[in-house]
Amino acid sequence: MILVHIAIFLLGLYIVIRTLIAALRTFVLARGARDRLTNWLFVALRALFNFALRFAKTYQQRDQVMAFYAPVALLLLLPYWLVLTAFGYGMMYWATDTSVSWSDSVVLSGSSLLTLGFARDSHLLHDLLAFSEATIGLLLVALLIAYLPTMYAAFSRRELQVTLLEVRAGSPPSAIEMIARFHRIHRLETMHDLWETWEGWFAEIEESHTSLAALVFWRSPQPDHSWITAAGAVLDAAALMRSVVDAPQDRQADLCLRAGYLALRRVADYFMVSYNDAPQFPVDPISISREEFEEACEKLEGQGVPMKQDRDQAWLDFGGWRVNYDTVLLALCRLTVAPYAPWSSDRSLLVKMRKVAKA
Repeated sequence: MILVHIAIFLLGLYIVIRTLIAALRTFVLARGARDRLTNWLFVALRALFNFALRFAKTYQQRDQVMAFYAPVALLLLLPYWLVLTAFGYGMMYWATDTSVSWSDSVVLSGSSLLTLGFARDSHLLHDLLAFSEATIGLLLVALLIAYLPTMYAAFSRRELQVTLLEVRAGSPPSAIEMIARFHRIHRLETMHDLWETWEGWFAEIEESHTSLAALVFWRSPQPDHSWITAAGAVLDAAALMRSVVDAPQDRQADLCLRAGYLALRRVADYFMVSYNDAPQFPVDPISISREEFEEACEKLEGQGVPMKQDRDQAWLDFGGWRVNYDTVLLALCRLTVAPYAPWSSDRSLLVKMRKVAKA
């Protein structure tokens, strides 16, 4: 019997410690550390939201549903951890005093955790456990309160560039439109500053969207905006500039491309998205067809953008850049239920249309 109580006490202690570790990994640890306990809540909640998405007939309805996913998950984290903590301490209360019933242990645990103070006994060990439990309860609340402003600050910085991109690339963002607009105002050479800005943006995304992973699912204030489709448009624009546009080479575009695909890969790693980390084009295909590439070139040429004559080499150069981020870009678009944007979120829609056509 004593061994049973010791085992229950240790199990309760493990639950409490494991909950604290989950809170530290989610709120405090300044790196992308997945926690299985936290993931269970997000996965279970996502299953419910995916079920609700079945009844959404338009993107606007899907966007309205998914807009609540990350906020609801974050708000549920605190009661989720508090319940686990209360359950763990309840086991320890019961294991340390055989005269206390299980229901009384739960009441004592809840009273201590929420600092209500209406339930206590004269057991010294129980008093010490109650003090530690009350401290943990206050600590979890304080962590959540401190966590939310940090997330909103990172969200605001992210959305500033996403919103500004509409002026440069239209809505939905298009790499072709971005290059054409810069050409129309005779400022193709000033895209250097854009590549610098977005290189920094990608570096911040890599840090914030892994250490604060819920940010991945926070949707833009405008339903047709998305951080992932914006990233895809910028990367495609840089790839087109380096491959097919006849303009002086700008190595800053290379740096932006590398920062971009590395950032998307880091985020994909957090969500365990599989991809080839050393792809080679054309051995490894991309989701953009040669026909789509040629159509893009014709549109740019029609806008008066100077183009390179060797289209075969341009296609190989473009594919060589795109293959580095193609898989992770499309996966993150599906994961976040991103709005329509050419060459990114439209790829999954294209697959569905092809399947229907074949049927």
